[in-house]
Amino acid sequence: MAVEQWHLVGQVSQLATELEQSGGLKELEFDSKKLVLTFHDGQFGALNNKCNHMGGPLAKGRLKKGCVECPWHYWEFNAKTGEGCKGSAEPISSAPGAVPRYPLKIEADSLFIDLANPSERVQAVYNKMTNLWREPKREPGKIRVLGISTTAMDPAHPRYSTSDHLLKSALARAGSELEVETKVIVLSDLNFRHCEGFYSKSERACTWPCSITKMDPKDEMLTVYEHLVHWADVVVVSTPIRWGNASSLYYKMAERLNSVQNQITTKNKVLIQNKVVGLIITGGQDNIQSVAGQMLNFFGELGFVTPPFPYVGHSLGWSAEDMERNMEYTQKSEYLHDGAFQLVSRAVELSKKIVPDLAR
Repeated sequence: MAVEQWHLVGQVSQLATELEQSGGLKELEFDSKKLVLTFHDGQFGALNNKCNHMGGPLAKGRLKKGCVECPWHYWEFNAKTGEGCKGSAEPISSAPGAVPRYPLKIEADSLFIDLANPSERVQAVYNKMTNLWREPKREPGKIRVLGISTTAMDPAHPRYSTSDHLLKSALARAGSELEVETKVIVLSDLNFRHCEGFYSKSERACTWPCSITKMDPKDEMLTVYEHLVHWADVVVVSTPIRWGNASSLYYKMAERLNSVQNQITTKNKVLIQNKVVGLIITGGQDNIQSVAGQMLNFFGELGFVTPPFPYVGHSLGWSAEDMERNMEYTQKSEYLHDGAFQLVSRAVELSKKIVPDLAR
């Protein structure tokens, strides 16, 4: 044990009143050392202010049933002992560990803290569900073409989707005629959570892999991350037009891809390199160019490049309102099907030029 270094925190009665009114947490700072003072059931506690996970400020969190909840990713630690609370960070880790606690003593009406003898920080033991964080490395093999269908769909009552149909048709033909490997991800088949805005709390709170994916092993956005970052050379995204915009599922996916783009802005780490994107956009109303502009800008920000004529679009226009004919037209149109295939072909040709020869 180090020589004790007792420092006055304040008057007990005044601190108790202040903490009761503020929710039980107060940030303390001694010589640039930041702590969180807690007050629960009439007892004080003092913990290191940095959460075990990403260093979130515990003093800005909440006190819940005797546990301090981190404001960034909701890890919880006992307000007096610093030990991870039961179910803390569940299911991020099987053992959340413990943050350092500092001895306290009361003399008369004064509260003192010993800064020289904190308990040891016990790091969490992660439940490593995925190795998404590995360095992207293009393994030898055929050009890999990934299709992502973003049409919202009720799995119990599937319906025909023009954009989904053209995407699958183009990839099926590409697989047989272009000597490429193909896969299709249907977003409506995946169970994944909305972006919960961790970046808004702190740039360090938006992590790679995504904080939600690390917290929730059932979050199937993992499938999209794995294939976009580690598998695909070419990505073709299909979307219907919904009220002049891409589908709601597309935007749900795009928001969750902030964890990829954030690595560029905060760490200069580019996860998407030498990858090509193309778009298939269809709908019963116009606005194709506007939808394409937003999507191309977004994927460009992730690191994708585009071939000449980077999207295929089809719309009957605002006033047609003839969805049955629109579906029948798409099903039978050799022009549209060939156009979607030619888009994939252009993307594959560009990929051959930018993927290093050693990857062939």
